[in-house]
Amino acid sequence: MKSSPYRWRRFLALMLSVAPWLASPPLSAAGTLYLYNWNNYISDETVKRFEAHCNCRLKQDYYSDNEEMLAKLEAGAVGYDILVPTGNAVESLVRRRALRPIEKAQLPRLNNIKPEFLNAWYDPGNRHSVPYATSVTLLGFNADKMQELGLPTDSWALIFEPKYLERIKGRVTVLNSQRELMAAAMRYLGHSVQEHDPQKWGEAKRLILRAKPYWAAFSNSTYIKDLAIGTIWVAHGYSNDMFRAQQDALAARRPFTIGFATPKEGAVLAVDSFVLHESGRRPDLAHQFIDFMLDGRNAADLSNLIGAGNPNAAAMAHILPGIAANPGIFPPAPDLKRLEMLRDFDPKLRRALSRMWTEIKVR
Repeated sequence: MKSSPYRWRRFLALMLSVAPWLASPPLSAAGTLYLYNWNNYISDETVKRFEAHCNCRLKQDYYSDNEEMLAKLEAGAVGYDILVPTGNAVESLVRRRALRPIEKAQLPRLNNIKPEFLNAWYDPGNRHSVPYATSVTLLGFNADKMQELGLPTDSWALIFEPKYLERIKGRVTVLNSQRELMAAAMRYLGHSVQEHDPQKWGEAKRLILRAKPYWAAFSNSTYIKDLAIGTIWVAHGYSNDMFRAQQDALAARRPFTIGFATPKEGAVLAVDSFVLHESGRRPDLAHQFIDFMLDGRNAADLSNLIGAGNPNAAAMAHILPGIAANPGIFPPAPDLKRLEMLRDFDPKLRRALSRMWTEIKVR
């Protein structure tokens, strides 16, 4: 029996709405490297230099959360040469056999990586990953407003406790990320972000639901602009994004300063790495790009222009002193002891956390 015109129109509407999300780069484009990257994670200046170096084009698609990237690949997106996942997502991609091995012979600058960032738990021997950048998930804030209101900027209490939130209601954003937001709640409660007890994660869910009415939005990228123009006073987000908001406010000569700090209870440290997706058609260009980015001067752009932490030892001599000394970007040893990486969980706990996240978003 033929479908009715109404059903056919509904089917076409559904496919048109899903198609852009599932879209992949064309597979036959010669001389083009396809990079699936975080928002604002490589400067335009660096891209131009690489394109001149390789006589090729670099095209990027963007994601704002590891789960978003993994979901798109799981749904069938292909054609990306390089991805930039965090450690737990690298672990997941390796387990799915979705990555090509790194050809270390094609990376003569690989020894520029600091030893402490090699041979990590998520990829022993760096068979599939090359460390690119580090970031801390922390608090960014309008320093003038926080001083005026006498609010603490060194604790997750600022985004979770009603006694503080009632003074900044509607001026707070948190990441639209299950793992990151629940991790912040877990640290505030004194739990590890690698905890496996569902009851403790349930405590985090209840803490979030108590604070949610005071927040303006769940945001993975707009908080940069909102902080910089002063519509938001507090944001939960990534250190490199807070750096950009700070610099944008300075460039615009705003009558306030953007600060950012790692909460005393601890936070999430992310190490993002270059990996080669198994569907990529230009592993040669991919290795060329990675080695280009391993050069000390090129790697320094990551910190000087983007505000990310840097696992590249050769970059340190080229990083501006004020950035290299910023504890939000390069955490000192005492802060490092309070930082944890997110790790993948077993399917049962992942399902439980997904249910909690759904409840958080719909209530």
